[in-house]
Amino acid sequence: QVQLVESGGGLVQPGASLRLSCTGSGRTFGSNAMAWFRQAPGKEREFVAVISWSGANIIYADSMKGRFTIARDNAQNTLYLQMNALKPEDTAVYYCAADNYYRAAPAHEARSAPYYNYWGQGTQVTVSS
Repeated sequence: QVQLVESGGGLVQPGASLRLSCTGSGRTFGSNAMAWFRQAPGKEREFVAVISWSGANIIYADSMKGRFTIARDNAQNTLYLQMNALKPEDTAVYYCAADNYYRAAPAHEARSAPYYNYWGQGTQVTVSS
């Protein structure tokens, strides 16, 4: 069974940092682009960032640039999202996703949820004082 499992979410105060992890099982994702999305209550799922299979190509949503960093460790089949200077508006369920294209460089379409074939169950991040 192919799975993506996120971890690392929690309740933090504004200005704090968190690092999310997403570990794959059932297959290796080392040749696939992987991404983070988030979904706040009552809102649509929102693109956060995507990273190519090699890590050489990265795209961030404009609102995340400078605060969030996406990274991957293919040897561990794991994707990361380092989030700094968190704000209350970052509160959401964060999902990781993987595409099913072999070593494709992510482009504009990689900002859309339907581009991805595999999804994790999500991890809650709450930023509140």
